[in-house]
Amino acid sequence: MPIEEKPVDKLGTIKFSDEIIANYAMNAAKSTLGVHSLGSGFSDTVPINILNKHSILKGIKVYQENNTIRLDLQINIEFGYKIPEVAWNVQENVKNEVQSMTGLKVSSVNIFIHGVSKQNKEDEDSNNNILEEINETF
Repeated sequence: MPIEEKPVDKLGTIKFSDEIIANYAMNAAKSTLGVHSLGSGFSDTVPINILNKHSILKGIKVYQENNTIRLDLQINIEFGYKIPEVAWNVQENVKNEVQSMTGLKVSSVNIFIHGVSKQNKEDEDSNNNILEEINETF
């Protein structure tokens, strides 16, 4: 669990754990339109904490070096969205969020498409009801 230090003038340093950075990346990725979920294919990124529980940050790898961050994310795309567009939006959102929250430079956000997922039945029914209401309005 590398911890990156950020120099602070005269007062000391600020250190960020990989888990904190991964949490910001996860939130930014999951809030991107077209992302269904994060993948879980990185077998060596499932750290086990003291209570022997797996991390909820599966599918994210964080690399810190010389006050820069590189991230690898595995994502599942919602069916019907353009994969390159969603991947680019995830890269932008993750980069902006991590840089904004940490003040560290993000050198790259690598996206690995883990899969494409269809909406679940409840989501489809909800969308159909909304479309019916819209059609009735017009």
